[in-house]
Amino acid sequence: MDLKAAILKEHSKAQCERIVKYIGSSPERFAELMELFFEGEYRVTQRAAWPMSYCVENHPELIRPYFKKMLENLYKKGLHDAVIRNTMRILQNLEIPARYRGKLMDTCFRFIQSNDMPVAIKVFSLTILQNLSKQYPDIKSEIKLLILERWPLETAAFHSRARKILKS
Repeated sequence: MDLKAAILKEHSKAQCERIVKYIGSSPERFAELMELFFEGEYRVTQRAAWPMSYCVENHPELIRPYFKKMLENLYKKGLHDAVIRNTMRILQNLEIPARYRGKLMDTCFRFIQSNDMPVAIKVFSLTILQNLSKQYPDIKSEIKLLILERWPLETAAFHSRARKILKS
């Protein structure tokens, strides 16, 4: 399969599933997808993010060689929201290596505080912070304060996730 052509052919759930099935647990095929995710043109990068998130969900070990680059990618200027959203979706389900936790916490707090960040990114950021609070219980009060500060400005999706986090 020509991954770039498949990504550009159509942007649908069915096409995403075909790409994920093709990649399977193959590090070589995943490497090709990651190259498109990091270095592709705007539309390719945006569309590669979706199957990438499902590949990692099915085979979390595939992301290990790209972890650092994936985090650094969050700081690129002009990055499409879909890339950020799918990156954060992946990170909420992974064990974060210790050396990346501090910077990731800062990133999550920044995303949640932003008035321009889409709600999905904020909700994934909340979950990442909740997960990290198990290793760093001192951040629980910061998370609570941030949730209460953002509450009047946020959507029902944010409220739903925030309630679950506040209960725990």
